[in-house]
Amino acid sequence: MAKEELFTLEGQIDEILPDGRFGVLLDNEHRIVAYTAGKMRKYRIRSVVGDRVHVEMTPYDLSKGRIVFRERTPGQGPGKRR
Repeated sequence: MAKEELFTLEGQIDEILPDGRFGVLLDNEHRIVAYTAGKMRKYRIRSVVGDRVHVEMTPYDLSKGRIVFRERTPGQGPGKRR
């Protein structure tokens, strides 16, 4: 399968696992293990428990995925500049 045949689902992070992985509870009540996409790591986009995320998955393995987008939480502005 080609890259364009991935499908995207939404969910919420419910657990932080070692080695840069997260436990994500999808909207359809399935729980998967997901890792952060390279662009999110490159730009240091942090994810915490409770964040809403978009996860890309392949039809071959429905227990793993890649977090490609973290939705902004209302009431949180940009962080303090260092």
